[in-house]
Amino acid sequence: MDFLRPAGWEEALAAKAEHPSAVPIAGGTDVMVELNFDHRRPAYLMDLTRIRELREWEAGEGLVRLGACVPYTRIIDELSQPLPGLALAARTVGSPQIRNRGSVGGNLGAASPAGDSHPPLLAAGAEIEVESAARGTRRIPVDDFYVGVKRNALAEDELIRSVIIEAADGPQQFSKVGTRNAMVIAVCAFGLALHPESRTVGTGIGSAAPTPRRATEAEAFIAAELDASGLWERPKPIPAAVADRFAELVSAAASPIDDVRGSADYRRHALKVMARRTLTWTWTEYFSSRSNRCA
Repeated sequence: MDFLRPAGWEEALAAKAEHPSAVPIAGGTDVMVELNFDHRRPAYLMDLTRIRELREWEAGEGLVRLGACVPYTRIIDELSQPLPGLALAARTVGSPQIRNRGSVGGNLGAASPAGDSHPPLLAAGAEIEVESAARGTRRIPVDDFYVGVKRNALAEDELIRSVIIEAADGPQQFSKVGTRNAMVIAVCAFGLALHPESRTVGTGIGSAAPTPRRATEAEAFIAAELDASGLWERPKPIPAAVADRFAELVSAAASPIDDVRGSADYRRHALKVMARRTLTWTWTEYFSSRSNRCA
């Protein structure tokens, strides 16, 4: 196995073009596990830790541009206001040591259905900025990024540069079921984001289908109910029947399997519970903020 260590972004793109099979590594929290268990033996590893811009983020015009290698710890400490859903998910990732090393870019590269960052990225409608030396830069909507179990939409000569996410204009939540709060692979996970400006609701399901996915019918249903009832302008508690139907539609959007971490039936049930709870939490926060503003 050869080790590549580019000093800058252009050098990294050139190395990836010359060695398309090279596996990028920064935190190594996924790659090193595969190497240690001999599940993977790539011809080349490409260390991205010297590329400064991948470890930076910037905000402006309602968007956050998150470098692919910004660690989860910094997302928690520095981005809880503009990216609350992602920050909540980051808190459940591994141990403090893992959060200091792991990144959203690494999660996206691995494309595991159980990756903790995927549900909030889906709920927020993120875009993945990727680049190749030959074709330049393109943005991939996060919905289109996951193409199979542990497979993503990257071309063989592309690298993930950043994730573009709209700053939150409403409450967001993340919920995860596992044997403990962190340091565990999710049995299933769910992210939800309210978007009052567009009067829409975003969702993200993790570890309950071959790929992370949105519950689009549930999104359309709850957005229509909120709009028809005038609750965006005059918020009050969501009727129990509406919340229950939303939860049923979220569960129906999943296609889980039985495995060592949980059964398909349990995952469907857990998604119902998480969907109902996160909807209640986010709407209560929105309702309270509107009531305080009008008081």
